[in-house]
Amino acid sequence: MKENLTKIIELGLEAGAEYVEIRAQKLFRTMLTMKDGVIEAAKEGLENGAAIRVLANGTWGFASVGSFNKTQLAEAVEKACKMAKATSRKVKVPIKLAETKTFEDKVTSKPRKNPAETPLAEKIQLASSINERVFSYDQRIKSCTVDYLDIMGTNYFINNEGTYIEQDKLYVWSRILATAKEGEIYAFAREEIGSTAGFEVFETETPQIVSERIAKRAVEQLKAKTPKGGIFPVVIGPNVVGVFVHEAFGHLAEADLTLSGSVLMDKIGKKVASDVVTVYDDGTIDGAFGSFKYDDEGVPAQKTLLIENGRVVGLMHSRETAHKFEAAPTGNVRAEDFRYEPIIRMRNTYMAPRDHSFEELLEDIRFGYYLKSFRGGQANLDGTFQVGIQEAYEIVNGEIGAPVRNASISGNTLETLKKVDAVGKDFELWPGRCGKGQIAFICDGGPHIRVREVLMGGAR
Repeated sequence: MKENLTKIIELGLEAGAEYVEIRAQKLFRTMLTMKDGVIEAAKEGLENGAAIRVLANGTWGFASVGSFNKTQLAEAVEKACKMAKATSRKVKVPIKLAETKTFEDKVTSKPRKNPAETPLAEKIQLASSINERVFSYDQRIKSCTVDYLDIMGTNYFINNEGTYIEQDKLYVWSRILATAKEGEIYAFAREEIGSTAGFEVFETETPQIVSERIAKRAVEQLKAKTPKGGIFPVVIGPNVVGVFVHEAFGHLAEADLTLSGSVLMDKIGKKVASDVVTVYDDGTIDGAFGSFKYDDEGVPAQKTLLIENGRVVGLMHSRETAHKFEAAPTGNVRAEDFRYEPIIRMRNTYMAPRDHSFEELLEDIRFGYYLKSFRGGQANLDGTFQVGIQEAYEIVNGEIGAPVRNASISGNTLETLKKVDAVGKDFELWPGRCGKGQIAFICDGGPHIRVREVLMGGAR
């Protein structure tokens, strides 16, 4: 593989590129969806291809091909060079790359139960077992959808600077969605499972455990009431803290989006949160769903400090944005597969724990809400956000009270971060997938935290 890819690199340089990189992939992928016990889609198979990116005349050119055929690869690198040269006529500021060390490495993955060697029938049986157990939990359960995905294979990265990396890729992921109905009341619950270890994740997250957890959440929401609308103190659980940090702050700190107009552009080095807020994006956490050794520019993953004691101290960078900010690349660049250009993506994004117990976070709240599990979230470059909550409870005189449903929180990210007045000493990470024009596997989380004021959506 290395010899063949090296020849394509040489062709790119001969065609006038000053930088050439190739990402090649040999992957085995399984995808299936079961809805209410019926398989709606199921497919598996090998997926090979290569992505070629060149820098010529100060701009990028990109081409991909679903083959390792030498002729097709040669045509692709020529196409990428022509694209870059054509685009360069409209570029006012040439792209330059920050320097980085070169590496030759081979990163292997050795799952105890390789998903590529696990029969499709066993994966379908897993989904069927989850589905059956969800429905058998309570007659008020009305629907259950199980999505399953696994990817196993090897990524190859080479560039003209001397880096050559072979890196195994392994992901096992599942999402379960359930609804319940009683009278005119509907309730919804979701759960995600993610592992970079292997299919053995389902020996811990068994169908019995997963199905009971999601079915119980859906059914218990049927007796919940609608929260009051208005501004209240809240205690936020790690699951919601993670999606808030990821959606509301993390995307603002991706340097390509910072340059595109996020509110952080003029906030580097400035205070944007309370003193108890420290945020990291870390690609080195062993076993986490967003971890890897090298990113798709051949840069080692690392632990990147974004906020330290309330002050913005860093961003997530590619080699291109690192040069613009006079910073170092952070190992945050990824592409969904060979069909996509690599872009800056989060890895494992979290708020660092402090020293409060869960009880201490609750004790000073006369009335507020405990937000335990999220339903979905979105944020804008101007710093506004909205996060839906699928499981929440009232807090009354420092104690957890009645459940509430269909809750949401919204506001301005930086204003909300300034109102974080206490951070717990516990810590959890939750796996998920992030969309930014393409899908990336990530984790997010943190400890429980307390926020003095948050705008709650609900009844007035």
